[in-house]
Amino acid sequence: MSDRPAFDLVVRNARVATASDSFVSDIGIRDGVIQQLGHGLAAGAREIDAAGRVVTPGGVDAHCHLDQPMAPPVRMADDFDSGTRAAACGGTTTVIPFAAQVKGQSLRAAVDDYHARAQGRAHIDHAFHLIVSDPTPEVLGRELPELIREGYTSFKIYMTYDDLKLDDGQILDVLEVARRHDAMAMIHAENADCIAWLTRRLEAAGRTAPRFHAHARPMLVEREATHRAISLAELIDVPILIVHVSGREAVEQIRWARAQGLKVFAETCPQYLFLTAEDLGIDDSYKGARCVCSPPPRDKQNQQVIWDGLSDGLFTVFSSDHAPFRYDGTEGKKPNGEEVAFQHIPNGIPGIETRLPLLYSEGVLGGRITLQRFVELTATNPAKAYGLHPRKGTIAIGSDADLVIWDEGERTVRNAALHHDVDYTPYEGMALRAWPGVTIAGGEVLWDGQAFHPRRGQGRYLRRGRPSLLPARPTSPRPPAA
Repeated sequence: MSDRPAFDLVVRNARVATASDSFVSDIGIRDGVIQQLGHGLAAGAREIDAAGRVVTPGGVDAHCHLDQPMAPPVRMADDFDSGTRAAACGGTTTVIPFAAQVKGQSLRAAVDDYHARAQGRAHIDHAFHLIVSDPTPEVLGRELPELIREGYTSFKIYMTYDDLKLDDGQILDVLEVARRHDAMAMIHAENADCIAWLTRRLEAAGRTAPRFHAHARPMLVEREATHRAISLAELIDVPILIVHVSGREAVEQIRWARAQGLKVFAETCPQYLFLTAEDLGIDDSYKGARCVCSPPPRDKQNQQVIWDGLSDGLFTVFSSDHAPFRYDGTEGKKPNGEEVAFQHIPNGIPGIETRLPLLYSEGVLGGRITLQRFVELTATNPAKAYGLHPRKGTIAIGSDADLVIWDEGERTVRNAALHHDVDYTPYEGMALRAWPGVTIAGGEVLWDGQAFHPRRGQGRYLRRGRPSLLPARPTSPRPPAA
């Protein structure tokens, strides 16, 4: 007879929050899986008393960039080691970064390269989206369908950036593959030609400081591309997810589409709640380069539009879009150590560790969204959108034991206390109302509120199923009504 305790870990007296419920329960964990929920569970080899504290599912950050290949001299600051370390310390226990195809390269080669980059480094579980930048007949006819069958059930399409963008015909081709194989297509919606036209004129006028990045990408370029993406998806009759929606004009397009019964999902990110165009600079200082991202942050009025969309159900997913580049040095925001014109500043800001605390503090504790909506946006819906639910994204018997125990109380964001490899955070000095007190991934404590407990290389690659935000498409004609 074994002397092994009933559970490896028991979290006692937790105020459990899921996307639909909140209840007090013990959580019994064995072999990395939630085995029991209830009161008075048997003893565990280790126990944590969570009395008086909220416990949510570990976050699923379904839009982040880690060690993604970049054209020299630029290089991302976070790889799978530092990026997943920071994620865990911020309450995220699953990440889905991008295996990016380079034009002229096979999609399979991009996946193989990305597995090599992740191998032996990740502290938490991870999957990969695909980025399709070169939809050749081979990619469309063989590689992409094969990869979807192998569990790469989502991919991203760009409507901007010269090295990534597809034209409308190519987008239609890729969306048709998504429809045939029941994959989720994510779309970066900005009009590339409008951006290029505005950029040429700004540069001709000598307006090249970081703040002019926002002038080159006004809301209308996002609005037009969002409308066009919706129209292309309507033509193919396929669901799409518009990523990093920044403000009112794109939101209006998505609301219109939903009113027509179209299957359009939407994602937003912390930068559109907590930053504005003024963070790119109000003068010609280069410091605004730290907040250059696309689409750019808008204004205070648009922050409220985004909050409204988070509250009323417009947004399906809340992601970090973590794209980490150091401000100082030769490989980040100052390529080769030089201050460059805005169009050459690497796009992206860090946020993988601050995503959940920002939304919990200002959303839940700020009275803007419910606790259940927080769980839905940060864990359950991303797990459903990308084929990981119910293994991830909820607290239920049989789900992976990925949990966050929240400590409520004042805390100021300081980059010196964060765990990424970036030399700044755009949220420096913000006063928050909560932070993860304990992060548990696979039944093991990775973050105890004071120290990170590494599991380098123990994070598993996740083969994903089909998206489950919508009912499965019928495989045979519906029988006639009686």
